[in-house]
Amino acid sequence: MRPFACAIALAISLALAACGGGGPRKPTLRQVAMIDRALKGAPGAAQPSTIVAVELAFSRAAREQGQWTAFRLFAAPGAMLHGEKGPFAVLPWLATQTDPPAAVQWEPRVVVMSCDGALAVSKGRFRDPDGTVGNFVTVWERQPDGEYRYVFDAGGPDVPQPPPPPKVEARPGDIIVTEIDAVQGMVATCPRGGAPTPPPPAIPLGEDGKTDAKLARDGTLRWRWEHRADGTRYAAAEYFYQGRWVTAIEQNLVPTFN
Repeated sequence: MRPFACAIALAISLALAACGGGGPRKPTLRQVAMIDRALKGAPGAAQPSTIVAVELAFSRAAREQGQWTAFRLFAAPGAMLHGEKGPFAVLPWLATQTDPPAAVQWEPRVVVMSCDGALAVSKGRFRDPDGTVGNFVTVWERQPDGEYRYVFDAGGPDVPQPPPPPKVEARPGDIIVTEIDAVQGMVATCPRGGAPTPPPPAIPLGEDGKTDAKLARDGTLRWRWEHRADGTRYAAAEYFYQGRWVTAIEQNLVPTFN
């Protein structure tokens, strides 16, 4: 199974246009068909397009139902948010939060999945209502009901912020494409003949409570976080691909405040 990249954000956004009201819902057959057409070349049973669809539905729910309402709807039991002092249980914290007037919006750029599709890590870009942009990393687990819910989330702004994009002057009849987003999907190689997957390379875990690593049930994907002494938050994901372990995602996030 090889990595693939497709310009699919527009197709999936259209496919999910009806999602959002009353909590996360399964796409209709027509929406699923649109997503499948957009990712016709995607390999294997584990489909990164599923996570792309969930991410976009999550972002849409934040816009239409409220930011923290959406974070509650899409959280798995025991989900963690990586904040100023390290990861903390998000659901008790969310119970004390009020939705802001406008929500942050985001889109995934990279998705990596375990061979069996039970675990996935996404990385992408977000924009705050005030125009601040940055990166996020989210870990998704398939729940007993088959739905994906996040178990870990971290985000932080770019420092420094990039300059604003140049303004494009349009003339009558011009067709202007302002953004074409590509989503890169990676799926771990399944072990052959029932053989176990070789373990990932050992990593130093440092101080207790300052870093952690978790392995997918099928042993083909590992994700980890680190809270460094200066407050920087680090997240990474490695997957087993064609006989070796490969780093799929690495992200440093500046210190933040809960």
